[in-house]
Amino acid sequence: MKKQLIIIILISSFATGVTAQNNIITTGVPYMRIGADARAGGMGDVGVATSADAASIFWNSAKSLFASKPLHIGLNYTSWFREVGANDIYLMSTSGYKKINDQSSITGGIRYFSQGTIKVTSPSGDILSVYRPRDWDLSFGYNRKVNAKLGIGVTLRYINSNLSAGGNGSSGFYAKSTNTVAGDISLFYKGENEKGAGLNWGLNISNLGAKMSYKNTASTDKDYLPANLALGGNYNWVLNEKSKFSLAIDVNKLLVPIFPQASGNSTTDSLNMIEYRKGTVVNSWFKSFSDGGGFFNSLSYSIGAEFNYNHLFAARIGYYTEDKNRGNRKFFSAGLSVYYNKTGLHLSYLVPTANSNRNILANTIRLGLVFE
Repeated sequence: MKKQLIIIILISSFATGVTAQNNIITTGVPYMRIGADARAGGMGDVGVATSADAASIFWNSAKSLFASKPLHIGLNYTSWFREVGANDIYLMSTSGYKKINDQSSITGGIRYFSQGTIKVTSPSGDILSVYRPRDWDLSFGYNRKVNAKLGIGVTLRYINSNLSAGGNGSSGFYAKSTNTVAGDISLFYKGENEKGAGLNWGLNISNLGAKMSYKNTASTDKDYLPANLALGGNYNWVLNEKSKFSLAIDVNKLLVPIFPQASGNSTTDSLNMIEYRKGTVVNSWFKSFSDGGGFFNSLSYSIGAEFNYNHLFAARIGYYTEDKNRGNRKFFSAGLSVYYNKTGLHLSYLVPTANSNRNILANTIRLGLVFE
């Protein structure tokens, strides 16, 4: 059981930004901060202002209004923590959009995150139970143009998390299942010209919803959702009739405040944590801008480039970075795509640049299949 528990701890630590010196941000369903598709994964996890695709609902639902195709559907698979031997931890998603008419569109998506298999054993090593912690969410979005260049979108999301086997091996401490609802607000501006050259930009505020409780204890002991504010820009160059190059940048701000700084007094620290968890969701969004951790330190940055040749072949490269006290995720990524007869295959690979001695992100592979 020891190895499996270590992996689960790594999942929570990585995805929520557990850091040294008590600069900690803990959220519920941290898997929602993992890039869900191979195309964005090959560009350093940028997606707020890139061209619309099947995964738009996970980055900026409103950009589907300006898609060149009326319909796009995609399937994606991401291996996770392969470096530590976690062969059964993965993220799968299916998503897409449909343009209703020139003024409106709908988007939808499902994500499923498997956290592997946990074996609960007795002191003598006998297997008492086996369970598979998992999370999933279902999203639906509606988008409409404000004018010829500006569009807005609203997304509703149901989230379900099940991290235990109904208390097996834990005396019922962890709830069998917990769920909540959340929403996104997105904005997209198409500044490119008729040939496809120029600057597009977007804004996406995601995962705005009620807190989640993983424990069968006090109702106030709940975790905030990973609410996030993302601003992105994407500049396109048309090289010739068949070739196009784009450069995109995203800036993300997690709308969750860090834990109170430890004082060294257990009573004081306990009271501070109680007050922290009592905070309302709306108050937490605003408090995250002045939580004592430093505003610019709380930002993460993604930059990615994409070359597309006649919609037959695409190559991508990207870089992601965040502060060492906010998770310290730093990595390069690269990706390729091939298209044939309205079908595309995406592949991306991640190369970590921080903590390079057996970094838990090493060997992360994303695969995607899209249909137009």
